Formats: sequence, structure tokens, C-alpha cells
Amino acid sequence: VQLQASGGGVIQSGGSLRLSCAASGGIFSNFAMGWFRQTPGKERAWVAVIDWSGVKAYYIDSVKGRFTISKDNAKATLYLQMNNLKPEDTAVYYCAAGFPPVGWSISVAEYDWWGQGTLVTVSS
Repeated sequence: VQLQASGGGVIQSGGSLRLSCAASGGIFSNFAMGWFRQTPGKERAWVAVIDWSGVKAYYIDSVKGRFTISKDNAKATLYLQMNNLKPEDTAVYYCAAGFPPVGWSISVAEYDWWGQGTLVTVSS
């Protein structure tokens, strides 16, 4: 399985970006997937995850109401729509795919495949 993340860039505070993660190999519809982010000196942490069916989605508190994760099985692509971006959202964003035992997970350890990361920089 290969994941290719894209869509990052430099954006002013309050702006919007949509990240994409195109998957190849495997059966995309079976994957639980997630978006994680990492800043220098900190561990990679979950931002939004979605279960294999695409029905159940979970978000960290700081992005609820601003970010939306979605999964297009026909296009084998994961998305993260990010609205009202804030400087504290600045990070490298990674997409991930796997088969967590309960169908979704916020744990880095339960994902088997990772995209290469895409940098999001939000200026104030």
C-alpha cells in the first residue's frame, strides 16, 4: 500500500486548505484512516480519524467544527478539509491507513502505512 499526501501550503490565518491522500494497492474501502500532524520536537499526534466504513469520524477538540475528514472509496482518496485555520495548526500533516481491531484508532501504533507528509503553514 502506498499513500501520497498533497495539498499543504502557506495560508493566512482564517483561510482554508484541503489535504488529499491518494492510496494505491490494497482494498481502500477496508482501511481505517487518519490524519496526524507533527511539529519540531514533538511526537506525531492524531488530528482526525475515520473508520473503515467512512461513517464514524473523530476529531481532537481543537479542530472540531473547523476540520472535516472524509473518505472517497471510489477514488481511493482520503481528505481533510481545514477551515478557519489558525497559526497553531502549523505542522507537517501525515495520512495513515491500517486495520485497527475496533475499526478505527487514534493511536499511531495501530496504523500500518503512512504518507510522506505535507507541510501546512498558517501565518498570523
